Amino acid sequence: MISTRPVARTALTAKGASARLLNSLACSGTSNIGVPPSFLKVCASQRTPPSRQSSSTPARSSGKDFFPRKETDKVRKTEAAWAHPVYDYKQMNTVVVAHREAKTVSDKVALMAVKVLRWGLDLATGYKHEKAAVLHAKDPKAAIDKYAMTEDKYMVRNVFLESVAGVPGMVAGMLRHLHSMRRMKRDNGWIETLLEESYNERMHLLTFLKMSQPGFFMRLTVLGAQGVWFNALFLAYLISPRTVHRFVGYLEEEAVITYTRQLRDIDAGRLPKWETLEAPEIAIDYWKMPEGHRTMRDLLLYIRADESKHREVNHTLGNLDQNEDPNPYSSEYKDNTKPHPTKDLAHMRPTGWERSDII
Repeated sequence: MISTRPVARTALTAKGASARLLNSLACSGTSNIGVPPSFLKVCASQRTPPSRQSSSTPARSSGKDFFPRKETDKVRKTEAAWAHPVYDYKQMNTVVVAHREAKTVSDKVALMAVKVLRWGLDLATGYKHEKAAVLHAKDPKAAIDKYAMTEDKYMVRNVFLESVAGVPGMVAGMLRHLHSMRRMKRDNGWIETLLEESYNERMHLLTFLKMSQPGFFMRLTVLGAQGVWFNALFLAYLISPRTVHRFVGYLEEEAVITYTRQLRDIDAGRLPKWETLEAPEIAIDYWKMPEGHRTMRDLLLYIRADESKHREVNHTLGNLDQNEDPNPYSSEYKDNTKPHPTKDLAHMRPTGWERSDII
C-alpha cells in the first residue's frame, strides 16, 4: 500500500513544493527497482532507508493492514489448521544449499523444466545473480550499480514465488484424494503431507503480504501464472507423479538458494531496511518465533528451513512406489532410535531419503 502524509496548509516555497511532489511521485508513480510501479506497492516507510538506531529493538512495518484478522461478534480468531513444528535455531543455521544428481530420464526432464522456469522468473523479477557474479570479479562497483538486489526487488520475487509455490502440493493432494476414492483404498498418509506443504507455502505468501501489497500488474501476473501452472501440474501428475515430485524437489533447491542469498545480503549490509525490520505478528504466531529472534533475518531462516524440508520431502517421495509405499513423514517406525524422516529438522537429508533406508 502507499502511505501518504497530510499536506500542511501553511504556505510553501516553490522549492519545497517541488521536493514534496517529486517524493510523492517516487513512491506512487515511478519505481527505482526496474519493475512497473503497479507490480508491487511497498509502504513508504520501507522505501526510506532507516537511520541507525542505538536500540536493538526491531522496527515494525507501518501502514494499513492488508488483510486484518477476521473477527466477528462471537469469533475472536481462527487458529492455523496445521500447527507448525518448532524449529531449533541451531538446526536452521545448518541448512545448506544442495543438489540431487539427475540419474534417470524423468529426473533430467524435471531438472530441465526447473531451469526453464528459473530463467523465466529471473527475467520477470530482474534477478541476474550469475551475471552479477561474473562482473563482480572484474569490477565490484559496476556489479553493485548494475545488478544489486534491493529489498523491494527481493520482495517482488518472494511474493511471486510464494504465490505459485502452493500449487504443486494442492494439485498432488487433490489427485491422490480422488485416486484413493476411485481405488477404494487408503492413500497411506500422502494426502495430508502434500496439503500441509501447500498450506505452509501459502503462509509464506501471507507473511510477505503483511509487509507489501501487490499492485494490479502483479495480481494479473499471478492470475495467469496460476492458471497455466495448475493445469500443467494437473496433467503432469496424471502422467508421472514421480517426475512431478522430483521436479518440486529441484524447484525447492532453487528456493533454498534464493533465501540463502537474501540472508547473505543482509549479513553483508546490502539490505539495510531489513536489518531492523521485525517479523509480522502472523509469522510470530505461526512459527512460534521466540523473543529475541523475530527480525526479518530470523523470518528468512524459518522460511528457508521450510523450503529445505519441502526439498527433502519431495525428493524422498520421488524415490518411493507411488501407489503402495506409506508416507515416511507420517509413519511410526519400529526403531525410533535410528535416523528416519520427520516433520522437523531432526534428521535432515537435503537430497532425500532412499527407499531402501526407510521402507
